[in-house]
Amino acid sequence: MIIIDGSYGEGGGQILRSSLALSMITGQAIEILNIRARRPKPGLRPQHLTCVKAAASVCGARLEGAEFGSQRLVFIPGKVKPGNYSFAVGTAGSVMLVFQTVLLPLALSPGPSEITFTGGTHVPWSPCFHYIDLVFRPAVSAMGILFEMELERWGYYPKGEGIVRTRILPSEGLGSFRPVPRRGERVCVKAISATACLPGHVRKRQSARVKSVLEGREIEVDVEEMEGSAMCPGSLLFCWISGQGRYGGFTGLGARGKPAEKVADEAVSGLLAFLDSGAACDKYLSDQILLPAVLARGESQWSTNSISNHLLTNIWVTGRFGLGKVKLLEEDGKSGLIKCYGTD
Repeated sequence: MIIIDGSYGEGGGQILRSSLALSMITGQAIEILNIRARRPKPGLRPQHLTCVKAAASVCGARLEGAEFGSQRLVFIPGKVKPGNYSFAVGTAGSVMLVFQTVLLPLALSPGPSEITFTGGTHVPWSPCFHYIDLVFRPAVSAMGILFEMELERWGYYPKGEGIVRTRILPSEGLGSFRPVPRRGERVCVKAISATACLPGHVRKRQSARVKSVLEGREIEVDVEEMEGSAMCPGSLLFCWISGQGRYGGFTGLGARGKPAEKVADEAVSGLLAFLDSGAACDKYLSDQILLPAVLARGESQWSTNSISNHLLTNIWVTGRFGLGKVKLLEEDGKSGLIKCYGTD
């Protein structure tokens, strides 16, 4: 049994999710201690319990400590079984993080799976539906991980209750990830300005702001405005680039009393910093792509505009399972190059 110290590094839920995924894939039992020890409310929260129960469902795992607030979990996996599943967080907790917990194990299983998730789809501190669909999905599909997603209902904080339907196809094997930014080409950015249960001028102001800032930098931008069905008010400005050898997505979320222009500025500031860096991948994708990279054939390599604590923590977790070899080449103490040597 592999012992995982949940207080390592950033000490959050990522250690739990990555450990569950790798336990299912490798068949190795795990005991996680000090779960989310560095968070204001340590232990398993509803979202994390949903991850645990979802993982247990798809592989018939035996569990100890799968309770609200628990800081210790024993997970003894069985064989991953593709099929039809439904998982509900029960709060506005992120359904995308639950999806990422079970994606790789199911993609590496022998058959297709269809899953319905209910909870938060566009909430703070997690990748939103559109990031997973428009940035993460193209990146991993290049490696051989194929899935489809449909957003049936948006889930904003505080009510959540969004609905996402996914179909995961079996992979024939994972190839390496080696994006190469194409220099000198004109950058084209896409953006979504969305609202739910709010006046239409909110999304129009978000759109106007992102166009004004980017066109002022002579960056071409294509903005789509949409009104989404949701159980409570919410707004989103998501801008991304996925192509030209680059993957980056940046989110601004509305909140009570927060001007629409500030929502747009939050997304655009992240985008501009990424574009100026010249890196192939943003910091979010860099830690998310690590797990498939250590399982892929051959050597993966990509540049990032920021070596985050999440990335460093994921490197440590994969090392606990004896998977791959990761080398970081920092350029300025922040950005750098990641080299990952997977399976032969």
